[in-house]
Amino acid sequence: MLEIILDPSFLASIPRFVTPILLAALGGAICERAGVFNIGLEGMMLTGAFFAVLGSYFGGSVYVGALAAVLSGMAMGAIFAEFNLRRGGDPIVVSIAVNLLAAGLTTFLLRAIFDVAGAFRDPAIGGFGPIDIPGLAALPAIGQLLSGQSLLFYVSLVLVLALHVFFARHRLGLRIRAAGENPAGLTAGGVSPNRVRLAALLMCGALCGLAGAQLSIANVNLFVENMSAGRGWIAVVAVLLTRGRPLPLFFIASLFGAVDSLSFRVQGFGLPQQFTDMMPYLATLVVLTVLSWIRLQRAR
Repeated sequence: MLEIILDPSFLASIPRFVTPILLAALGGAICERAGVFNIGLEGMMLTGAFFAVLGSYFGGSVYVGALAAVLSGMAMGAIFAEFNLRRGGDPIVVSIAVNLLAAGLTTFLLRAIFDVAGAFRDPAIGGFGPIDIPGLAALPAIGQLLSGQSLLFYVSLVLVLALHVFFARHRLGLRIRAAGENPAGLTAGGVSPNRVRLAALLMCGALCGLAGAQLSIANVNLFVENMSAGRGWIAVVAVLLTRGRPLPLFFIASLFGAVDSLSFRVQGFGLPQQFTDMMPYLATLVVLTVLSWIRLQRAR
């Protein structure tokens, strides 16, 4: 087991699994701080994965694909806002609707646009290539982790620090916190909490769209039906565990991503595939149980 963990190819694979969870969790953190209970991250991520392939294929550029992913994620955020903020729908019901809409819409469009079922792969789909950082790649362990990754991995690292400062210093970040912690005070200051929450949902959708782009045009240059495979739900758990705080969120998302990567590696030990597929979600439950127990002990 130790040989697998220290294997350079395993270390290099960890960021590819961490990045989509981290980006989606950062989006969820914005909603959490704004007082929006959003468990529709899975659907937003899946939509971004499809439109990233669509934009890259027809636009002839990986950056067009990334932009399409961002815009599609924001569109799902706008749909959430319409039915939750404007029409007063229950956030859990709206979130489930967003997830179901994304699953059905991407499956339908895959058949309608590309005339295929299950998966679409084509050499015309551009993808984010690895970025080698001079001098870093030669370092043991750290080099494999931090060098040779996609652009979106480095973007996610910057966003962790940027969101930490954003919530502490930026006017909109402070308003987002106020919308979640003291909406009446925000209203007294002449600012509509729902407008702030709308901005939070659009930002969340954009980050979840990028998470989907990491799955489809960075990890692999293809789209597979339901390729988000529950990572959005793992991101939701990471947000709930950290209460939307970016720095703790980074460590929790990294842990879940590392276990997700490990689940593929341990298949070589002859473990049943059902067990290895369960490992990321089992780790989620274990961490949730341990942290809940710790908080209960502190409360006594």
